[in-house]
Amino acid sequence: MAYSIAPGSLTLSRSVLDRAADRRRDDDWLEKAWAAPDTQVVLVAGDKLQVTADRSALELIAPAEAPEGVRLFLGIDRESGAGQTADGRAVFAVLVPDEADESYAGLREMGAVLGDREAGIAVHVVGLVNWHAVNTHCANCGEHTVVTEAGHVRDCPNCGTRHFPRSDPAIIVLVTDDQDRALLGRNAAWPEGRYSTLAGFVEPGESLENAVRREVLEESGVIVGPEVDYAGSQPWPLPSSLMLGFYAKATGTDIEVDGDEISDARWFTREDLRALVEAGTMALPGNISISRRLIEGWYGEELTGSW
Repeated sequence: MAYSIAPGSLTLSRSVLDRAADRRRDDDWLEKAWAAPDTQVVLVAGDKLQVTADRSALELIAPAEAPEGVRLFLGIDRESGAGQTADGRAVFAVLVPDEADESYAGLREMGAVLGDREAGIAVHVVGLVNWHAVNTHCANCGEHTVVTEAGHVRDCPNCGTRHFPRSDPAIIVLVTDDQDRALLGRNAAWPEGRYSTLAGFVEPGESLENAVRREVLEESGVIVGPEVDYAGSQPWPLPSSLMLGFYAKATGTDIEVDGDEISDARWFTREDLRALVEAGTMALPGNISISRRLIEGWYGEELTGSW
């Protein structure tokens, strides 16, 4: 297989901010960074971020303009040439009550229009917020946990257990056959005409390659052979996944969908795909998804039409 994802095409993977994890425990430095007039803050309500009036970028405000709320330190813009120290300009998020109005937008809406810097900020924020939302209490003893290390740890004051953000690894794969056709499936909950690559979560004790083989077999009945090639990764904090993209080669073409998660799966030639997309009878995944890039990597160029 000689397919690949175009360099730089994974929108949500293009982060340029230095996360500066060593500063998360330095309360003095964090207070000084918060007080710096050039520090930037994004407000977050639920899993939505405040955006500009034209909805083309994040609304980044000064600390003095930010309301009270849990602060998350996101990192340092070392190339900004700004900052009250030699480190550069600091970036924070503040969690506000989940009452988002039209000035807030979600990652699905904004992901395709944000530049590298702001896309990196957005996926970091949304991932942290979703983690905080479901980890308010200690999994060991049930006590309410306390936010520490600038929003990247929750500590239990009762038993001392430390809780760290987690990302759930999931494989996503475009499978081809000996005729170089692509296998695409339709989730049972999707409307007619919507197809995507197959995907699923990695199970405990399972390698990524074996997860590819298992998920494809479970969902489509197609057997994947030894050819499983890594293509790239993309954070997908909706709510907490890391998508690991692959290309794989099938040993046969018989399809038997599980009927539960996948209601239909088919082999598509490039000509089939283009004709259906141009006719408007088939919709491909959105432009911010790694699934779209896997399909276009196999196809050989960009395609039109999306969900």
